[in-house]
Amino acid sequence: MRYMHSQFRAVKPALIEHREVERCLVEIQNTLIKQNGKAAKLGELVDVSIYGCRVSCDSKFAEDTALWLRFDDSSPVPATIIWCKDGHIGCRFDEKLDHELFRSLTLIND
Repeated sequence: MRYMHSQFRAVKPALIEHREVERCLVEIQNTLIKQNGKAAKLGELVDVSIYGCRVSCDSKFAEDTALWLRFDDSSPVPATIIWCKDGHIGCRFDEKLDHELFRSLTLIND
C-alpha cells in the first residue's frame, strides 16, 4: 500500500539543463523586437546560442508569437517566442543562427 500513497506525491522540477547547446551570456542593449504589423520594441540580449536566445524587455508578449530580432546593426533574425516571464522572453530561432553573427555577438563581451 505504500506505493499507492507515494504515486501522488508532488515532484520538484529537475535542475538539469536540457538544452542541446550551452548559451553564452552577453549584454547587447540595442536589440530590436519586431512583430509583424507592430512598432519595434527595444530590449537587451541576455544570452544566446545558435538555436535561441533570451531577451530582457518591458513589453509583454504571448507564447508562440512570430517575430524578428535585430541585434545592434545585424540583419533581422526570424524567431518564435517560447516563453515570457518576469520581463524576459525566450526565443527559438526559425533557423540556426549564422556562425559569423553568433561569433560577433559573443566576441563583443570579451
